[in-house]
Amino acid sequence: MSVKEHTENDIITQLQSMKKGSTMRKQLIFLGPPACGKGTQTNKLADYLNLPHIDTGSLLRAEIKGQTPNGIVAQSFIDKGQLVPVELVASIIKDRLSQEDCQHGYILDGFPRSLEQAEALEAMKEEINGDDAVDFRAIYFDLDQEVLISRIVNRRSCSVCGEIYNVKFHPTKVEGVCDKCGGTLTQRKDDNEEIAKARFETYFRETAPLIDFYKNKGVLRTINANGSIDEVWERLLEVIK
Repeated sequence: MSVKEHTENDIITQLQSMKKGSTMRKQLIFLGPPACGKGTQTNKLADYLNLPHIDTGSLLRAEIKGQTPNGIVAQSFIDKGQLVPVELVASIIKDRLSQEDCQHGYILDGFPRSLEQAEALEAMKEEINGDDAVDFRAIYFDLDQEVLISRIVNRRSCSVCGEIYNVKFHPTKVEGVCDKCGGTLTQRKDDNEEIAKARFETYFRETAPLIDFYKNKGVLRTINANGSIDEVWERLLEVIK
């Protein structure tokens, strides 16, 4: 066994000790600008830790697809590249984190996105966790804006299973067809350069301050998100162990 394989096996062994059944709840949040790759890495990490991946975007899209009152309001903000109101998102997130499969922990992706949301999450955790011991960490994915915009405009998702691809960085084996389920790939209408720039302006104005927020709490871990999926995965394992 190579040194690299030995090291990764050691990390995986440590990660598996964090799986369901441990006495301390493992609660992780992933931070980073749009298209930084955190969604892909969250799915991989959720499998290793055997914890639910709570994807805020998927929860919101389900509301939008169902044309619920919350979904209609959320869509009006998303179409403009703006953040969905805190009260709306917090309500949806709290309901999800209160479900039984989150009782041993979770990996939260896409929330919080502002200091106001971070405070709302702190209140949520206090109410949901009670006196239970919790290991909470915020993982920040750091990536240059030019790379991010390129990722966004080339991003495609499966209309059936939701798997995300990129025609430039992570293409499917057959153009326009999902490798996972064979569904048709589509491009979100907000995945264009104009909307992407608006989203970045919103991100750096409202979300970037979260870095200092969690750094001051001593729970922030930062990784370089530039590189292949496997390269970023190895960096993620290092900060999670």
